Amino acid sequence: MSVKSRGVLPEDERFMRLAIEQACQGDQTRGAGEVGCVIVRDGEVLAAGHNEAELRHDPTAHAEIVTLRKLGEKLQTADFHGCTLYCTLQPCGMCSVACIWAKITRIVYGATRNDVHSMYFDTRHFNASDLIRDAFRDDMEIVGGVLARECTQFYYRPGDNPPREEQINI
Repeated sequence: MSVKSRGVLPEDERFMRLAIEQACQGDQTRGAGEVGCVIVRDGEVLAAGHNEAELRHDPTAHAEIVTLRKLGEKLQTADFHGCTLYCTLQPCGMCSVACIWAKITRIVYGATRNDVHSMYFDTRHFNASDLIRDAFRDDMEIVGGVLARECTQFYYRPGDNPPREEQINI
């Protein structure tokens, strides 16, 4: 079974730019982080957020989780079928599984794991597409690399030597 994909849609760049705005906000907020996310349904942004793990002392407060929580509060449900999640960085395993449980219909991300330093991902190199495929979600679409160059600006690149104290996943 493979994850289906219609490819990049005309509105994807517009909504990814909104996720980039969230990444900028997170990057400029003390204790927050540089990953941005928006969740959209029927052309309307329903929730937006950025990484808050350090800010909240909560290792689960990735941009995607923060935004999913905001959406759940807003809609008073945990079923987000019909929604597209846009994120500036390829979702990690935790966030991918959260999207599966939330019944997100489509995930669109910017920077891929090959565009950034390995410190941003778990060491087992799980790929979001593999997790979704293995969860038998043939009704979920995942598209990567949308505005990747713009998204990659927030992160260390492969081959960079980031400060050791920032390398929390290594």
